[in-house]
Amino acid sequence: MNSAEITETRPGCFVLSGNWTARTIADADLKLTPISDCHASQVVVDGSRLETIDSVGVWILQHHFKKIGDTGRSVQLLGWPPQFHKLLEVVEKQMDMPLLVAPHLSRLAKIGMQGEAVRQGMFALLSFIGECALALVRIAPQPKRWRLRLILKNIQIDGFDAMPIIGLTAFLLGVVVAYQGADQLRHYGAGIFVVDLVGLAMLREFSPLITAIIVAGRSGSAYAAQIGTMVVTEEIDGMRTIGIEPLEFLILPKIFALLAALPLLTVFADVTGVFGGMVMARSQLDITFHEFLVRFGSTIHLSAFLIGVGKAVVFAAIIAIVGCYQGFRTKGNADSVGRQTTRSVVQSIFMVIVLDSGFSVVFSILGL
Repeated sequence: MNSAEITETRPGCFVLSGNWTARTIADADLKLTPISDCHASQVVVDGSRLETIDSVGVWILQHHFKKIGDTGRSVQLLGWPPQFHKLLEVVEKQMDMPLLVAPHLSRLAKIGMQGEAVRQGMFALLSFIGECALALVRIAPQPKRWRLRLILKNIQIDGFDAMPIIGLTAFLLGVVVAYQGADQLRHYGAGIFVVDLVGLAMLREFSPLITAIIVAGRSGSAYAAQIGTMVVTEEIDGMRTIGIEPLEFLILPKIFALLAALPLLTVFADVTGVFGGMVMARSQLDITFHEFLVRFGSTIHLSAFLIGVGKAVVFAAIIAIVGCYQGFRTKGNADSVGRQTTRSVVQSIFMVIVLDSGFSVVFSILGL
């Protein structure tokens, strides 16, 4: 592709040739310097040899023409094709228009805009939850529409495949809790109370919380990425076109699967976490496995276990709904998929921690 060229055929007469476009107009200001520096009372610019010119090239030319006009000289255009001459006129009209300036917002206005964005997001999330509830009401009387295979597949992916990482994490957490407790309790000759510490901490708090956080980062992000990619590739629109409701095919099976998988994973985390505490109690305080289990059975009540499992059910609903909701919020490109995936993880973990704190306050008030 020929680059932009300018030739002075005689004093005050310049011929433009080649392609004056954004891709080929390198050093244009330097090439047009002879036009600006010309002392002729009338500068003639011949455009008959131009191959192509775009708005960038025209803007640069008009900028130099304006410099000539400011000195009292005139510019005559010669041999310009009609389409190029029209482009010159359009750009010339835009030259004197003031540039748009972004309005300066006060700190209070920015806070208000952020608050409004949060309000709209919460309303959209509640609307999404309502749509899921309506879809559940529609399919509840029709077992054939429950998508059992999809539910079982999601249980395998989100539950069974997550057991190694959750088991290892819970085991190490139990080791840490027992070690920290043993280090303090041995000074008072109350080492046996490490059983109470490990049991209550793991069953009521740590097991459901750490399981939910891991699942939010693992499964919640996968939900958002999968649905977001389907939105970008217009698979969601294709499903609606052929009569398949995305809420029934994609969302509800994921919610049902996680509602079943997360409580079971929490129970698994309870077992591995308590086992980690047993190992550390034996090595640090010489408490045998039998003594640990006897103390565990006599002091840890069923309510502690049920509270942890009950939390897991609520956390599962939050993670699945937020992940799917953020996936549907994807807008048209791969960058949006990554952004919504990140938001799903952050929002899920934040809501899980906030709810866990709320549960602690409520259970304290109720004396549980």
